[in-house]
Amino acid sequence: MAKLAKNSKLFKTIISSIQDKKAENIVVLDLRKIEEAVADFFVLCDGRSHIQVKAIADNVKDEVEKECEERPYHIEHGEKWTLVDYVNIVVHVFQREHREFYSLESLWADAERTEY
Repeated sequence: MAKLAKNSKLFKTIISSIQDKKAENIVVLDLRKIEEAVADFFVLCDGRSHIQVKAIADNVKDEVEKECEERPYHIEHGEKWTLVDYVNIVVHVFQREHREFYSLESLWADAERTEY
């Protein structure tokens, strides 16, 4: 199986579906060179409210299913965040204060970072 890349259809669909719902501070962490990483990429973004967080995550799930015919391996909902797991790409949608609290960017500071 070919190694997942930032130009893959799945990756592009995830980013565009996040942008469609006006997510803010979209960042991709490329974890492929980090041995202990649990995925190839983390995609992080902010929503302004729990309603927007849910809308962003739902749009990712719906658009990926429609465009790529792939369903998430796992979805986890929290009060102020949602995780959509496609095994090699894990999407984290936060309300801003929770994103700052969990600080995934600093936990994975060795990862290559791309902003959208």
